Amino acid sequence: MTGTALPVVEIGCADVPVLKERGQREVFCGLTGIVWLHRKMQDAFFLVVGSRTCAHLIQSAAGVMIFAEPRFATAILGDRDLAGLADCNEELDRVVRQLLGRRPDISTLFLVGSCPSEVIKLDLSRAAQRLSTEYRGRVRILSYSGSGIETTFTQGEDACLRALVPEMPAASTASPALLVAGTLADVVEDQFSRLFQELGIGPVQFFPPRRAAQLPSVGPGTQVLLAQPFLNETARALQARGATLLEAPYPLGVEGTTAWLRAAATAFHVAPERFASAIAGPAQRARSALARYRGDLEGKRVFFFPDSQLEIPLARFLARECGVSLLEVGTPYLDRTLVAAELPLLPRTTLSEGQDVEKQLDRCVAQRPDLTVCGLGLANPLEARGLRTKWSIELVFSPIQGFDQAADLAELFARPMQRAARLRV
Repeated sequence: MTGTALPVVEIGCADVPVLKERGQREVFCGLTGIVWLHRKMQDAFFLVVGSRTCAHLIQSAAGVMIFAEPRFATAILGDRDLAGLADCNEELDRVVRQLLGRRPDISTLFLVGSCPSEVIKLDLSRAAQRLSTEYRGRVRILSYSGSGIETTFTQGEDACLRALVPEMPAASTASPALLVAGTLADVVEDQFSRLFQELGIGPVQFFPPRRAAQLPSVGPGTQVLLAQPFLNETARALQARGATLLEAPYPLGVEGTTAWLRAAATAFHVAPERFASAIAGPAQRARSALARYRGDLEGKRVFFFPDSQLEIPLARFLARECGVSLLEVGTPYLDRTLVAAELPLLPRTTLSEGQDVEKQLDRCVAQRPDLTVCGLGLANPLEARGLRTKWSIELVFSPIQGFDQAADLAELFARPMQRAARLRV
């Protein structure tokens, strides 16, 4: 598309040796994904089979008020369950029966595994099959693991969507259709829908949908555009259903959103002139809004701890559009297929995969970055050492994709700088 192509940096990170670390990790568990998934799929319910700690984690992360009736709950595993003195399957059946009796609006029920349920080898997939037979025609019952034993917290969404892929109806024809995969805030989804309409791209469906009972179809004509970089298993499951994965940067910032939309426009043969006309207004407004924060960020040195798997596209945005200098970009897992379009755009820097938290803390403290992007567990210790931090989980909870959110994304990083400047005065 003329006039809108992203220039590749002189030496990108496509061939940078990756520092692979396998040691102590500091991350949230995959149960955290329920916080945004239950808000998106408004007829789904997430029943965590876990401990009181699991219940406290989700309740505090979601910030649900005591008089609200959320679409998640925890079936508490007590001492008798953990000791094998009670039949966990009978107890689970009882809880599900009670839940569905109270909440007849549920169309899809997810049984979500946790560290405790996996430690006692409770087979939730078989439980889901058994309960699906019992409640056939009434509710769809699926299972996935939200355990934090071997995963990072955004993989909870990947596991959830992967469980839904086999339930997606087969596309009736092989005609081209666009499927945007990855949870987006409703306002962002609406913005993208309008842009796709302006481009003449359609039909367009979003996965997950706002109602879990209305899953989009998938087949050989489906073009998949990922909105999130952590959907490894979901992407492969969609490809196994015949879909084609479009290679694109992620829609963070003006450049990333432009390139993301261009990938769809190219696949659907949109004329360059139409593409340029459709994005011109939103892109210019985004650039003007973004300029307000560049002064706070330009020249600042940033260090990314591995946490959300958003680190690489976020680092690309900060370096290319906000003028920051990258000290290290860590990510829990580096799937080169999913970030193939991001790495050539990322200025040369240290890339690390996995975590050995003590070693990374030593490197971070030695370099004294102006801003450290990290998990909640590391933020307070780093602040105590005089380092400014940004919680990476806030970047997952916030609407940050698209043109209209580019300035909001920059502001999230600028706030710690602004706060430090006020404190110095």
